[in-house]
Amino acid sequence: MKVRNSLKALRARHRNNKVVRRKGRVYIINKTNPRFKARQG
Repeated sequence: MKVRNSLKALRARHRNNKVVRRKGRVYIINKTNPRFKARQG
């Protein structure tokens, strides 16, 4: 999992990427391709 400043650019890289907020953190999750997982903060 990558930790990035901007997740908006990562979300556009794959059509299944979703932005999810959990416990005050922002995550990118992708069920079909887990290598796109990322966290902000």
